[in-house]
Amino acid sequence: MLELAEMLHPQLAGTPLWPLMRQAGITRAVGTFYGQDRLDETEKPWDFLPMVRLKQQYNDFGFGLDVIEDRPPLNLTKRGLPGRDEEIDQVITLIQNMGRLQIPVWCYQWMADFSWLRTSTTVPSRGGSTVSGFDLALVADAPPTEFGPLSEEQLWSSLSYFLDRVLPVAEEAGVTLAMHPDDPPRTPVRGVGRIMSSIEGFDRLLTMSSSPANAITFCQGNFRLMTDDLPTTIHRFGDQGKIAFVHMRDVDGTRDRFVETWHDAGPTDMAACFDAYRDIDFDGVMRADHVPSLIGEEDQVAGYATLGRLFAVGYLRGLQHAAYR
Repeated sequence: MLELAEMLHPQLAGTPLWPLMRQAGITRAVGTFYGQDRLDETEKPWDFLPMVRLKQQYNDFGFGLDVIEDRPPLNLTKRGLPGRDEEIDQVITLIQNMGRLQIPVWCYQWMADFSWLRTSTTVPSRGGSTVSGFDLALVADAPPTEFGPLSEEQLWSSLSYFLDRVLPVAEEAGVTLAMHPDDPPRTPVRGVGRIMSSIEGFDRLLTMSSSPANAITFCQGNFRLMTDDLPTTIHRFGDQGKIAFVHMRDVDGTRDRFVETWHDAGPTDMAACFDAYRDIDFDGVMRADHVPSLIGEEDQVAGYATLGRLFAVGYLRGLQHAAYR
């Protein structure tokens, strides 16, 4: 059965967020690495002992740790440059340690040079709240990245090289790799190709290897910009057993110009999506993603403020109960 989770950064454990999520009924966590201030100078965040401490911190607060949504450096790997084997070795260390600690899902992405991109984090929304948005026209004249252009076929080649090395390790460790879509799902951006920007791109990913460890993160906001029929797309990948993790959010617009919405105010039939997850027997975790910032939270990280998360958790809990009644 689908379970609700929350993204809980370990450095926020001393804030009201963690106990508030427990009070809201959340018992599953999506985690990120410790910062260097929590590590010895000889440690990397994905080494075994830091990972032990990390998992235990979640457990001590009453959360199970289901997903790691953080990554060692991978840009040399994505670009196929010298040094990529050393980067991949670090990923292998992470996956092996996740297996030892029974953390089942690693959320990763294949965006080179920069990851998710927004042109505003202060778009006015309901009642004076703010959300993020993207307008391609505002970055049309942006300078190229310091690394220069990168083609889609170069990215496909580097991804194949990466998966050939990592998937056998993941299978042995019992860890699933869940590929996150490009955000925004368009190509190119600043001269850098993107390959996880279409339904066909994800089809190609899944045909690259039949390994059970080769799966996807179904980020609804990004897939909403790829298709007008999310329930059918959930079945397309879920009937294959290839959805390992879900980001639940909504957007209004197109892949070249969109805004985030409140979870109950976007164009998507969220109830139909929950029904689809039920029908495919999805038994992983879903977390709310990119919530609005409410009054008094202007200083918090856009998309991850506390009050918006509480609203999203309550709304998604109601949809969960309706779908699984």
